[in-house]
Order: sequence, then structure tokens, then C-alpha cells
Amino acid sequence: MRQQTTCLLLCPRVWTSLENGRVTLLPPGPPAEGTVLHYSCHAGFLLEGRNISHCTKLGRWDSPKPLCVYDRNYTGKKKLYIGALFPMSGGWPGGQACLPAAQMALELVNNRSDILPDYELELIYYDSMCDPGEATKLLYDLLYTDPIKIVLMPGCSSVSTLVAEAARMWNLIVFSYGSSSPALSNRQRFPTFFRTHPSATLHNPTRVHLFKMWNWTKIATIQQTTEVFTSTLDDLEQRVKEAGIEISVRQSFLSDPAVAVKNLKRQDARIIVGLFYETEARKVFCEVYKEKLYGKKYVWFLIGWYADNWFKIKDPAINCSEEDMTKAVEGHVTTEIVMLNPEIVRGASNLTSEEFIAQLTSRLGGKNPEETGGFQEAPLAYDAVWALALALNKTVMPLRAKGKRLEDFNYNNKDITEEIYRALNTSSFEGVSGHVVFDAQGSRMAWTLIEQLQGGSYKKIGYYDSTKGNLSWNQTDKWIGAGPPADHTRVIEKFRFLSQKLFISVSVFAGLGILLGIACLTFNIYNSNVRYIQNSQPYLNNITAVGCVLALAAIFPLGIDGQHVKESQFPVVCQFRLWLLGLGFSLAYGSMFTKIWWVHTVFTKKDEKKDKRKHLEPWKLYTTVGVLLAVDVLSLTIWQIVDPLHITIEKFTKEAPKGDVDELIQPQLQHCSSKKMNTWLGVVYGYKGLLLLLGIFLAYETKSISTEKINDHRAVGMAIYNVAVLCMITAPVTMILSSQQDASFAFASLAIVFSAYITLVVLFVPKMRRLITRGEWQSEQQDTLTTRLSINNNDEEKSRQLERENRELQKIIQEKEERVTELRNQLAEREALRSRRRPSCQNQNQNHSSLPPPSSQAEPPGYTAGPEQSVMPPSFSNSSNLYQGEGKLSRNHCHNSRLPLLYK
Repeated sequence: MRQQTTCLLLCPRVWTSLENGRVTLLPPGPPAEGTVLHYSCHAGFLLEGRNISHCTKLGRWDSPKPLCVYDRNYTGKKKLYIGALFPMSGGWPGGQACLPAAQMALELVNNRSDILPDYELELIYYDSMCDPGEATKLLYDLLYTDPIKIVLMPGCSSVSTLVAEAARMWNLIVFSYGSSSPALSNRQRFPTFFRTHPSATLHNPTRVHLFKMWNWTKIATIQQTTEVFTSTLDDLEQRVKEAGIEISVRQSFLSDPAVAVKNLKRQDARIIVGLFYETEARKVFCEVYKEKLYGKKYVWFLIGWYADNWFKIKDPAINCSEEDMTKAVEGHVTTEIVMLNPEIVRGASNLTSEEFIAQLTSRLGGKNPEETGGFQEAPLAYDAVWALALALNKTVMPLRAKGKRLEDFNYNNKDITEEIYRALNTSSFEGVSGHVVFDAQGSRMAWTLIEQLQGGSYKKIGYYDSTKGNLSWNQTDKWIGAGPPADHTRVIEKFRFLSQKLFISVSVFAGLGILLGIACLTFNIYNSNVRYIQNSQPYLNNITAVGCVLALAAIFPLGIDGQHVKESQFPVVCQFRLWLLGLGFSLAYGSMFTKIWWVHTVFTKKDEKKDKRKHLEPWKLYTTVGVLLAVDVLSLTIWQIVDPLHITIEKFTKEAPKGDVDELIQPQLQHCSSKKMNTWLGVVYGYKGLLLLLGIFLAYETKSISTEKINDHRAVGMAIYNVAVLCMITAPVTMILSSQQDASFAFASLAIVFSAYITLVVLFVPKMRRLITRGEWQSEQQDTLTTRLSINNNDEEKSRQLERENRELQKIIQEKEERVTELRNQLAEREALRSRRRPSCQNQNQNHSSLPPPSSQAEPPGYTAGPEQSVMPPSFSNSSNLYQGEGKLSRNHCHNSRLPLLYK
């Protein structure tokens, strides 16, 4: 394929040469379209015009040819140029004081014969306005305008980030005097970056040390959403985590901090770290004043590089007065990198820190240092120039050994850059800002100054050396309250204990009930040979009395809480509660239930089994009680093995005490509980509830039954009614009132007391009264005689009724007997009459007749009929034959043999 050729116009070659200077042509060859020329002048000459020119497609250069003019100030030294960006305005106008400080340093360096004797440093600077966009444009001018800059010096962090990330493409060292962003410590991203301003993370070790010194374990943070503050806060979060300190609240804002401050107030933030620029700080503290987030309960930690009167400066962005702002900021603590050596030491520049401040103030003219931006950072800019000069001076000999010179530097020369990097990395000297040394990330290692705003002005209260972890404390901290405030509202945990008056009162009743139970048990055992006591199944009554005593004894552990025993012993108390109450219920109620169950079972059988109802076997009663007790013991044992009871703490809503005290009371209550408490209670309550309901049913069904074998079953039924009602009411109510220790204990304990008292009184007091009033005591013969003669009122009434019915039946039987006699006489007369009329049929009638002879009327009452007549008496048999013969019969005939039964 034939390639198409293109003709390119050549630009004039006169541009490719420069008098008293050098021209670099890229790419080498004829100056055609796309060719770039780079201009530079020899020592002692200055370049006028652009240092770069491009050949266009029209065959023309895009800029006039520059000139190299003689430098009248040339001293014979070769110049090394520093390209600097000083923010004279914007968010941080640090260049207002840093630029004069840097110029002071250059003058002193250039006048020293022992530092770069063959060279002269010159500063080329622009106003970056602390704006990355503006800095991008200025960086282009610095790089593409002669002379070549050997080092770049940006100011604020946002501009330094841009410059340092781009500078490696031109093999340039970047040295910052005012950048604190922790992100700049990333050597992979910023391989040639150094700074005399320590990283903002250097504040964090100081803050953490102060938190620990003042016993704060919970802090809050509020930050402006910029990279420098975000990375600083990330580092702080890591450090406090290692120190065991919690960041409970973390708020951020872009331009309006109102919502963030309200959130701090709502979440009870007390120790607050604020990370924002000075202009935003005024907005924050105006909101702080509105939300009352200041005073003796609060401490704010701020950055120390604000102007000393930053809160007094009028700002149209806020609507708070100077007085309001002064109240809001009072007492806050600042951590600031030590930017001025506190010791009187003459360093590399042969100036003390005081002499430097005096000269800088004189250089500023009539400006107020407190209102001059960057005045605090000015020592850092001064030492930055000295650090560069000393590092460049250190590279002269190594470069000469390699046959190179500093003036040979260009943007493609890596060897010179590496030598400068190596020299800076090993720098160590005393400056006006203190000892200057850099870590592996190129950040300055320095002390931290701790100040506190007291009475509207900052007071130094200490220094912290993060490299050694040493704190120099002046003991001049001053607080609005009695001392450093608490890091949160102090919560005092206070246990709710049972009222001792209530416990003692109920315990007295329980003790009296136990004595009553013992008395009843003793009475029952002592009179166990009395027939009346024997007929009440005394062994079951003894079990009932023992169960009541155990249930009453459960009241004592039920009222014992953390006021009486240690927390480690509380589970034992829980076990006593459960077992005493469970076994007491099983014995007391189980024995009563057994009685009523067997009364219902035996005395509601069919008529054909009536003969067996008098045979009540005691072992069956005891077996029933044993089964009920075994079920409870088994269920409680499984419960305690699988899911044992332990102490749990219930916490209630915090309560504010009276008075202006920064405290809250946290009420707590101890409970006996297990992991699946509701499940176990559901099983136990369900089982017991069914027994109670069944007991009520059986008591109702047997209320009219009378038996001598269990003569107190009606009293047992009454006791079951009371126990069932009290238990069914108490169980759910105590669960509802479990959070109210006094009410819950009173309800449960009184229910136990009433149940036990009612059971003991109903079962045993009538027996005592009967034995006392009727004198039925230990004589078994007397007991037997008295028992036979004495029946209850109901049995006597039935006996009298049966006697009345017997007399009426006797009258009816007598009438019927008279009628039978009359009918027999008539029958005899008729038989005699027939025999006279038909004598021939007499024998036949006598053979077939089934009637007995007349003499049968005189048969004794003990006469027994044959098999055919075993159902009907003889008199009725005769009447039947008579009816068959004559067609008449009286239906109410009755034989004399029935009469003796009516009189038994």
C-alpha cells in the first residue's frame, strides 16, 4: 500500500539559538510543527520573556524570542531558584507572615559564607489563595517559565497535595511550611514531600494522653468534611481505640454545623474534639452558644493554629455577638505544634526565638501580629528555608564527586533530586521553631503545646513530647467547675432493695404460721389413736401441716436480696426459694387433693360395687401423694440441671437526682432467673393450674357425700377452694409486678401466709375444738363408744326420716294382710259350696289345683318358697291362682314373710 506523505512547514531557526543562554530543542531535528524550545540564561543574566516556545503548523513560533539581559545584582554566584506558593488570602492566609519570614531566612543564608558559598538562593512566589484550582494554574507557570526551580514550596494542605502529587513527574523536591494533612505522610503517593509543619496527627498522641490523665473514656468529635480533618480523625479513632477510649458520637458538616451541634447535644456529648478551619469554628461556636453546649459540664479540644482573637472577629456568617462567642469558647483546650522554641537557644541561624519574633514584627511594619495570618507558622517557614539551604549545601560535595553540579539540575535529572532527598532525610539542626528533624514519611517531629482559654486569653498549661511520651505540666489549668468534668453524665447504679419493715412484718406472720403448723402437727400425732382423728387420715393431715410449714419457710429466702447476701451467694437463695415453695405446695396441696380425689373415686361408684366402698386402703393415698411429689422433684431437678437459676439485673429508666448535680441514678433490681425462665414457669404453672382446677371440681362434686373413713373431706374442700383462688390470682399478678419488689413480695408472701393459715385452721382447729368440748381424748374404748353414739346431724335426720317411712309402711302392710285374710275366707266358702254341688268333680279339682291347703296360712315367717316361687311370696301365689280361676286379683297383696325386713 502506498503511504501518503505530508509536507511540514519549518519554523525560523533563529529561535533555536540564544545569546548568553541555552536552548533545548525537543524533539531534536529540524524545527517543524510540534517542536518545543526551552530557554535558559547563563549565570549573571536574567531571562526576559517566556522560557518555552512551540512551533505551529503555520511555520511560526507561538511566542516572541526571549532575551538574556545582564543582572546588575549578580555577585558572581550561581543562582538556585525556589518556586513558592504563599496563600495571602483565602481560608488560611498564612503567607502574610510566612513570606516575610522566608525572605528573612534567604537574606541570612545568602550572606553566610559557610553555606552554599558559590550559590545564591532566590525565591519566586505567587499567591495561591489556598485554592487548588488557582494553584494548578500557578504550578504550570512555575514549571514552564524560566528559570528552572530546584525546589517547590507550597503552603496549605490542599495546595500541597496537588503540588506534591504532580512534582514527582518533574523530579522536584516539595518542601511545605504550612501543611498538616496526615494524607501527605503517604510516601507512595508523595515520594518527594517534606514539611516543617508536623502532621495533624501529631496532635492526637497529646489528646489521648490528656484524655487518660483526666480519666475520660468517652469522647465525641465534630469535623469539617475535608481530607485533612478526615484523615486526622481516622488516626485519632485508631489511637483512642488502642487506649481503651470510645468515640461515642462522630459528627461532620460541610458548611452549616447547626445539625451536627444539635446531635452532639442530644447524645449527651461532653468531651468534644473539633476539627475545622477558623472561619468554620466561628459558625460552630455560635451554634454551641445557642444549644448551651458550653459551661462546667463540657470541654472542647480545638486546633491551636487559629489567631488568638479568632472568636472576637466580626463575621457576617454568624448572628452571635462577641459576648456570646466569648461565653461559648471559655475554658476550651487547644493542642498546637510547638512552632516557637520555648528555650533560649541560638540555632543554625544564630537567632533565638525571641530575636526572630522581634525582627519579624519589625518587618511586618505596623501590622498587629495577632491579626496577621500565619504569624504562628512563620517560624516554620523560616526553618524550612534553612533546612533547604543546609540540605543543598550538603549535596555539593557528593555531586562534585560524581562530576555534577547543582546548577546542572533540570527536570529530567534524577541523580540531583536523589541527593537532595537524601540530605533532607538526614537533616537535624536547631531552628527558631525547635529541633528540626524529619521522620520516614518526611513529616516534622516536634513537641506539642497545650493551651487553655482562661478569661478570654490563651494560657500555656503544658508541653508534650510525643517521641518520648513525656508531659511537662504547669499545673495552671483552670476549670469552670470544681475540676475537669465527667466525660458523660455520671450514672450511679443503685439497687432497689426490699423494704425491711415489710420483710420483718411478713416474716413475723410467717414465723407464727410455722409455730401454728408445728402445733397442729404435734396435736395430730399426739391424738393419732383417737377414733375421730383416725377417721380423718391423720398421716395425710401431717403431710399437709409439713407442706404448710415449708411454704411459710419459703417466705424468708423470698425476701432475702443483695442487701443481705453477696452476689455470689444469691443463686443459693434462688434455689431455696424454688425448692421450699415447690415442695411445700406439693406436700400441702397434694395431700388435700389426694383426699378429695379418693372420696370422689370411692363414693361415686355404681351400686353393684357398694360393698367395696368401706374398704379404703391407706397405702393408695400415700402412693398418690408420693407420685405428685415425685413429679415436682423430677421437674425441679431437670430444671436446675438443664437451666439452673442465676442472678439477673433488671435496669430501669434513669432518674435525675435533686439539685444541680451532673449525675443520673440507674435503678437496678436483682432477679432469680434462667435462660428459658418463661418456658419453665409455663410448664410448672400449667401443671399446677390443672391440679388446682381439678381440685375445685372434685371438692364441688363431693360436697354432699358423708363418710366416716375421711370425715374431714368437706373441710379439705374448703381449703382447696381458698388455696386455688389465691394461687390463680397470685401467679399472674406477681409476674406483672415483678419489677416492683415491695408489691411483688407483699402479694406473693401474703398469699402464702393466707393459704397456709386457712388450711391449718380449717383442717385442725375443728378437730381440736371437738376433742376439747366433747372430752374425746386418749381412751380408745371411750373413743370407740363415743364414736358409735355420735353421728353427724345429717345422719340423724336421715335415720328419723327412715323411721317415719317404716311406720307408714307397717300400717299399709297390716291393711293388706287383713284384706288377704278376708279373701281367703271367701275362697274357702266358695270351695265348700262347689264341693256340695259337684261331688263327682271334687277329686279332679283337688289334683290339678295349685293352691295349698288352708293349714298353709299358719306357716312360720321363715318359710322359704321353692325355685319356681323364689321371687313371689306364697300369699301372692295363692292370689294368682285365685285370679286365674275367678278372674279377680288384688295387686297389693304381701306375704307375712316380708314383715320382719321392715323392722330391721
